[in-house]
Amino acid sequence: MANSPAAGRATSGAASGTGAAGAGSAGARRGMGTVRAASGMGPGTCGGTVETSNISLLSCRDVLDLDAMELRHLRYFVAVAEELHFGRAAARLGMAQPPLSQQIRQLERELGVELFARARRRVELTEPGRVLLGHARAILQRAAHASEDVRRAARGETGALSVGVVASATYGLMPRVFRTFRARHPDVALGVAVMSTGAQVAALRAGQLDLGLARTPFGDETLVAETVLEEPVVVALPAGHPLSARRALRLAALAREPFVLFPRDRRPGWYDFVLGLCREAGFQPRVAEDAPELATAMALVAAGIGVTLVPASVKDLRRTGVDYRAIASPRARTRLVALRRPGEPSPPVARFVAVVREVLRRG
Repeated sequence: MANSPAAGRATSGAASGTGAAGAGSAGARRGMGTVRAASGMGPGTCGGTVETSNISLLSCRDVLDLDAMELRHLRYFVAVAEELHFGRAAARLGMAQPPLSQQIRQLERELGVELFARARRRVELTEPGRVLLGHARAILQRAAHASEDVRRAARGETGALSVGVVASATYGLMPRVFRTFRARHPDVALGVAVMSTGAQVAALRAGQLDLGLARTPFGDETLVAETVLEEPVVVALPAGHPLSARRALRLAALAREPFVLFPRDRRPGWYDFVLGLCREAGFQPRVAEDAPELATAMALVAAGIGVTLVPASVKDLRRTGVDYRAIASPRARTRLVALRRPGEPSPPVARFVAVVREVLRRG
């Protein structure tokens, strides 16, 4: 909400025409929770903003012409206006009556009006007092809402969160994570994009992503990586393949099999990982077909084009025409990591990672 820098900065003399009132105005300006409105504008013409702790609460059109007023003055005023008794208002506020009376007098000097008609045994609102009461209640309510919104944002209960996730993690684990997070934090706008590890790294560097769920290796030591899941790598075979008769396979048994691989320019980390495993087993895999996406790779395996290596969680896909077998190698393991930029994680990021860990613990 854009306002002129001069808005809400009327001189203290303009507010009351007295030096004493001016001193009160200066003190109010120094305090936090100051309410400011456009100078020289009466009810119905306000073009200023109401602020508390430097946080803009509302842009109004009909706030009174206020030079400088602290929220505590409004709280005191509302208490007296609702009780119509200074003693009861002071008890409600948990303060002595004389300081309360002084604060109300100071407010009246600031505004240059009498807010209360005082008699020996009763207090009544004047017409200006009735006008201020409506505005004061609205301002205090907005201030309370703003304070709560700020606290909720600090707890990660509001805001926005953009998450990138590798396709292999979208089966089994992540759907449960997304459901749990959305159920607990409905006011956080969660955006999810299926992205390769390389694309996540680039998006994190560019500030286009808050969190990535990627596979190792990811090739960027400047990012913070927190392991959320370690799982075995399995071989995906066409259903009925002779090797499906075994419960577990040594990688060397795949030496003569055609492979379906993700192209290196799309998934360099995974490509190099798979080739490294095969070379350790004593062979260079023969690539029958490149598959740019996981779903394509599984379709090619189901069609009998070749075999491929995938994280064990892909078994949750339950693809017809594909058998999965364990690999007898301690190196055939992969990690799913939460990637983020350096520094303290934002509250929504921290809450999301906590949900991931909780879902994993539940199994």
